[in-house]
Amino acid sequence: MSLRLASLLLGLALLLGGCSAPPDGQQRQFLAMGTLVEVTLFDIDPPRARRLLDEVEAEFQRLHHDWHAWEESPLVGLNRALAGGETVEVPAVLQPLLAPAIRLSAQSDGLFNPAIGRLIALWGFQADEPARRLPDPARIAAEVAARPRMSDLILEGNRIRSRNPAVQLDFGGFAKGYAVDLVVEQLRRRGVRNAIVNAGGDLRAIGRHGERPWRIGIRDPQRPGGVLARIELGGDESVFTSGDYERYFEIDGRRYHHIIDPRSGWPAEGARSVTVIHPQAATADAAATALLIADAADWPRIARQMGIRYVLRVEPDGSVEMNPAMATRVQFMRQPPPEIRLTAALTPETAP
Repeated sequence: MSLRLASLLLGLALLLGGCSAPPDGQQRQFLAMGTLVEVTLFDIDPPRARRLLDEVEAEFQRLHHDWHAWEESPLVGLNRALAGGETVEVPAVLQPLLAPAIRLSAQSDGLFNPAIGRLIALWGFQADEPARRLPDPARIAAEVAARPRMSDLILEGNRIRSRNPAVQLDFGGFAKGYAVDLVVEQLRRRGVRNAIVNAGGDLRAIGRHGERPWRIGIRDPQRPGGVLARIELGGDESVFTSGDYERYFEIDGRRYHHIIDPRSGWPAEGARSVTVIHPQAATADAAATALLIADAADWPRIARQMGIRYVLRVEPDGSVEMNPAMATRVQFMRQPPPEIRLTAALTPETAP
């Protein structure tokens, strides 16, 4: 990862984390999975906290290698086998990802689609830095026509094959969330009750921030470095945001970002950013991706199918659309506040 990218990620993480460690909090920052990870533990004595943070960092680095989509890894090896029409044993390190990825893709009507790795590579986003060039439109159309889907995968016990050689798995749309979930559960098994695991501004928090709830800032896609809103979290919740400002390049004044609409093969144009709250970070991660891609009229249906109860969507014109339950939890920081529209209620509309 370049120093420039690392510096940008540090600024982003500090902005979106929305908090700093108090004197009784123990904190660690490190680079993993293409982003800056910040882990804060509370009510743990410093020597034990250091040991726990060592374990967390080692786990993130292991997952970074095992799930890497373009450097040599178990995932790259599996993709070679699928492209060749082979039936192979699923590597143990990938087994936990497949079932939830297939389920979440189906619930999103394929808007969250980890099978489009070839499209992501074609756009140059399977690299530490974007390629900053437009792909051949004919090649984009050919990849879309091949229709790689998670439903093309056939799992038989511990073995897997693909009906479609165009399937190339890239779990970037939810691997970060899944890793956050794994680490939070690891900390809980070690007796940690109050912690936050923040991966580039996407996070899961358990317990409390000292004497108060966790307060999380949502980045304003209209204002670089600005905070759109603030949310207080309950005892165990994840907040994930997908936006067109995360990884992108510009050509002739137009922005091309890394969240690819599998229906068109081009960067999604449904919204500027989407923030969701959900107990599981992996589900929140996949849903934020799917709801950014979804059409303005269709995203509430997709949210319901994915079991999402809280959604805030910043539209291309800077206005905000959200469901009533999310509206009760958001405090807008931008002045003047954005234009706000409420959707019909998502089911169930209950407090956390």
